[in-house]
Amino acid sequence: MATATQHRSLRNTLAIIMGGGQGSRLFPLTHKRSKPAVPLAGKYRIVDIPISNCINSGIRQMYVLTQFNSESLNRHVTSAYRFDQFGENFVHVLAAQQTPGDDNWYQGTADAVRQNMSYFLEKPYQYFLILSGDQLYRMDFRTMLKQHKETEADLTIATTPVERDQARAFGLMHADDEGRITRFVEKPKDDDALLDQLTMPPTLLKANGIPDDSERFQASMGIYLFNRKVMEDALDNDLEDFGGDVIPSIIENQKVHSFTFQGYWEDIGTIRSFYESNLECTKIVPAFNFFDPHNPIYTRARLLPASKINEADIEQALLSDGCIITNAKIRNAIIGVRSVIESGCEITNSIVMGFDYYNKQVVTDGGIVEEKPVQIGENTKINRAIIDKNATIGRNVVIDPGSRENEDCEYCYVRDGIVVVPKSANIPDGTVV
Repeated sequence: MATATQHRSLRNTLAIIMGGGQGSRLFPLTHKRSKPAVPLAGKYRIVDIPISNCINSGIRQMYVLTQFNSESLNRHVTSAYRFDQFGENFVHVLAAQQTPGDDNWYQGTADAVRQNMSYFLEKPYQYFLILSGDQLYRMDFRTMLKQHKETEADLTIATTPVERDQARAFGLMHADDEGRITRFVEKPKDDDALLDQLTMPPTLLKANGIPDDSERFQASMGIYLFNRKVMEDALDNDLEDFGGDVIPSIIENQKVHSFTFQGYWEDIGTIRSFYESNLECTKIVPAFNFFDPHNPIYTRARLLPASKINEADIEQALLSDGCIITNAKIRNAIIGVRSVIESGCEITNSIVMGFDYYNKQVVTDGGIVEEKPVQIGENTKINRAIIDKNATIGRNVVIDPGSRENEDCEYCYVRDGIVVVPKSANIPDGTVV
């Protein structure tokens, strides 16, 4: 049970969730929405992960910073997170805007926070928790805050121990025996001599339950816990990014500690990582468990009926609310809300994000409003694909990348050997992708 002191610390903590830039690595999923608004695991959005972690940790005052395609995200946050109207809890989206002092877009993560500092400093928050909007993990931030206070740190950075091959792709921290960070290196890649200098010391390994003869590196998770004055001072300049610009300068002049996190954590900012992390959730015992009753992942309540299954053959799949599936074969797949899958369909190793409606209203040339069903038509075969929301697939369509890596076609894109059908696409009967 949290103590009164812990409650005060949580009330004095503001979470700032970074919505990211154009999200080019997740294109075309980010063509019409911001990265945090991309659907996840059938019924969620990516932004639900950091918001739920905050709620489960007792942090209930949050801003989400975004500047590209923010309407979908704004609509989701507004409808999903409605706290007591008589309390001070909130989740607000802050889109980039021109002001008398600055008419530029966000130039980076640090610049995004700097441009909104007037909002963050309106109340006497003592701690600022900076979070990424494109990661899949479950963390109790109370533990991080407790360590931050006990070590009297100016800044605490969440890190996760990784092996050498993984370490090359991350920003790496190096800490002493006490966990104080002394150095930061951005993605050392093939520099083995440099990596040799960044291994976790045996004392720190042992303190975190890792055999002290192991080789591990501290990969930055992009999660930062600042003291108020430290963040104000750190952003009193023109530096653009936290990782590459701000953090190294703070390490030199302030007391910066590492918070070691050893649970499941995955950056889902690319098509491949997004695809693999989603399908991982279909396993019998997934690495990330959406069924945790003590730390639920919250999202918008849609009040849909239970899914209806008619003679389907389904194995290792997640089926969301409101689906109608008839005589189909589904293997290792995620089926999103309101999906209508007709007889003879085969869906394997794929993500169907679902639909916002069962029938789409269209206006004919004569001005008459007609309703057309949105669905995956009869005898369609889909393999290794991501079908974005409201994409209608006709009858006898074949979607399979084969051995293609980045060969786009008229109706879709191919990224990392995965076919991505864009949002609201319409693929005619008999099409072979």
